[in-house]
Amino acid sequence: MKQTAVEWFIEQLEEKGDLRETPSIRIVQLNIDTSDYLDIKRQAKAMHKEEILIAYDNGWEAGSYNPEQYYNETYGKNTTDNTNL
Repeated sequence: MKQTAVEWFIEQLEEKGDLRETPSIRIVQLNIDTSDYLDIKRQAKAMHKEEILIAYDNGWEAGSYNPEQYYNETYGKNTTDNTNL
């Protein structure tokens, strides 16, 4: 399965940033260099645009493809799982 732009964005932030979790007060702090953040943000926006264009090309404009079916086949059903911060 492919990874959504949002999932990729989160993964990159967590990899490049200094992630500090404080569960007792429910805070997640992420420190990342500004240039890294801006680069990740630019790439994620470009990936999202590509996702939209591909979906459109795959038949949304003609109504011949179920959007949820397309999403599930392309990205999987569990991409919104937020159990692992």
